[in-house]
Amino acid sequence: MGKKTPLFDEHGRLGAKIVDFGGWDMPLHYGSQIEEHNIVRNDAGMFDVSHMTVVDVVGGQARRFLSHLLANDIQRLKQKGKALYSCMLNEQAGIIDDLIAFYIEDDHYRLVVNAATRDKDIDWMTRLGSNYDIRIDERDDVAMIAVQGPHARDKVHRLMDESQRHALEKLVPFHSLNPGDMFISRTGYTGEDGYEIILPAAKTVEFWRALLQEGVKPAGLGARDTLRLEAGLNLYGTDMDETTTPLESGLGWTIAWEPVEREFMGRASLEAKSMDSATKRFVGLILNDRGVLRSHQRIIKDNREVGEVTSGTFSPVLGKAIAFARIAADVENDCLVEMRGRQLPARIVKPPFVKHGKACY
Repeated sequence: MGKKTPLFDEHGRLGAKIVDFGGWDMPLHYGSQIEEHNIVRNDAGMFDVSHMTVVDVVGGQARRFLSHLLANDIQRLKQKGKALYSCMLNEQAGIIDDLIAFYIEDDHYRLVVNAATRDKDIDWMTRLGSNYDIRIDERDDVAMIAVQGPHARDKVHRLMDESQRHALEKLVPFHSLNPGDMFISRTGYTGEDGYEIILPAAKTVEFWRALLQEGVKPAGLGARDTLRLEAGLNLYGTDMDETTTPLESGLGWTIAWEPVEREFMGRASLEAKSMDSATKRFVGLILNDRGVLRSHQRIIKDNREVGEVTSGTFSPVLGKAIAFARIAADVENDCLVEMRGRQLPARIVKPPFVKHGKACY
């Protein structure tokens, strides 16, 4: 048996199929993955993401520490509540994890990291943080619910008092607020608008049930995966890991090269990689034939192997198989994907595949 979130019994009551995910017993779906996907694209769905790890970095040198830890520049956060997406790299510029960092106070930042990487993330932060005047606090007293979809914000607002509702209505993307004992950020992993809500573990079931009463439908990990892939969002451990850099993972935009004097972890290796013509590109694929794209399928161009699929799925919005792939830098336009002894044609595109619920291709 894996670890359980405060909502585990609620998932059982709602008929969820439970699977292991990063050592946690989590809902894969509640009956129909495609229905849950479409609910998020067209209305409002909610995900139990309490398996994610919330870490508070507190102390007088918190900002200085994070400036070294993260490839993106924490100094860009000028306004309290602002969020930053970044990779956390090792010395070779391999990706230890991807995360979101929030600026709460000058001496207080909040990181949300992945569930499966919890132990190594905290070990790495503790190791690098030993030379700084900081404290690293894992918040195991909280849980997290993501409410996503075009009607998600309106349905959350109905559960707030007038002052909280007014503040949330003005909240812009990638910013957060602290109404009462909640921490609400306008972020997500679906390509839709909505909130990720961190709240006391003891109050999670009550809030989940209140969302159900407002017509927010539960969605599982299956829909979360198809939604994020349509939206062009990477999955750690599949599309990136410690053997790949942000440059090879479509995340070059998350690297803050300026100021040049900022010596973030992995910078020297990353600079060398940026000059290497053999560095592979991270692209999207749309299959032109019937079939489903899956991780590790070989990609062929002009009778040579040029890369592989990192993650793939069937897109309910496009009605076709889509994927991310890491390919040779000189490959463009189209390719073949090897699938069960056959080589099927695919188009090379730039993610996302879906934006604001509409197909991009």
